[in-house]
Amino acid sequence: MHESAFFPTEVCMPPQIRATENKWRNTGQSQTCSYCLFFLAVSFANIMFSCFPGLRRNALAAIHYELNRLAGPGPSNWISQVRRRSSLLSSRIQEEEGYNEEEISYVKQGEDALQKAISILSEQDGWTVETVAANGDKVLSKVLPDIGKVFKLEVVLEQRPDNLYEELVEKMELMGEWNPNVKQVKILQKIGQDTMVTHEVSAETPGNVVGPRDFVSVRCAKRRGSTCFLAGMSTQHPKMPEQKGVIRAENGPTCIVMKPCAEDPNKTKFTWLLSLDLKGWIPKTIINKVLSQTQVDFANHLRNRMANNDSMEMAHAC
Repeated sequence: MHESAFFPTEVCMPPQIRATENKWRNTGQSQTCSYCLFFLAVSFANIMFSCFPGLRRNALAAIHYELNRLAGPGPSNWISQVRRRSSLLSSRIQEEEGYNEEEISYVKQGEDALQKAISILSEQDGWTVETVAANGDKVLSKVLPDIGKVFKLEVVLEQRPDNLYEELVEKMELMGEWNPNVKQVKILQKIGQDTMVTHEVSAETPGNVVGPRDFVSVRCAKRRGSTCFLAGMSTQHPKMPEQKGVIRAENGPTCIVMKPCAEDPNKTKFTWLLSLDLKGWIPKTIINKVLSQTQVDFANHLRNRMANNDSMEMAHAC
């Protein structure tokens, strides 16, 4: 599946550039032509952005998208150089919006987590089924270089994406009320509309097979048309150093993607990419079982939460 299956068309390359690139590719010319084109695109962006600020965000997203597609595994020096240049341009835009150096770093980390997660989810080959629940909920896994084993939950929920986004993003700190696998979620810092740094404390598993862990994460929440994203990765924050007696685990890239089902827009195709390093001396077989079960449990707890919300709304309406 191509990345555009997760990203709507407004963040893909402009049709004029796409048509020119396709023409070169179809005539068998070297891919260097595409590279030259995007060197020009980045340079041209420096001029256009100063004249038309509204173009900046879409152009940046398009450049990042195309660079990732061209790079593939093991980016060349050229790709690394243009990525650095694009990152500098992104940082300059953030500075214009009044962010300090620390905030810019968190924004960039969140965007990187989203970009990496979408890249993983867009590749459909190589996934192995871990478990399939009676209701059709499915967990798959895949081993990736430099990341390790990642898990993917695929479910259909009887809710609209907007309602789920509200519960998981806008009411994030209430997650401990309905998910027994989570003791606490606290927002340490918010940067703009899309980025936040959180501290999460997980509960121990039954029998204390895996004890409680805590995480400090940067999260990037985005809406693209009717599709909602919540991505994240581990980070550090001065307000939350490692706690005595609690193992600091690491996560990322992680990402939840919520998009309306094609056959019924009142239902949501819910995909959750999970990558965790729980630390400590835990056998991999136990970790694999715990993580896949955690995803299945999460889907059920979320269903119950949304059903209770609907019941309360109906009671208030009466």
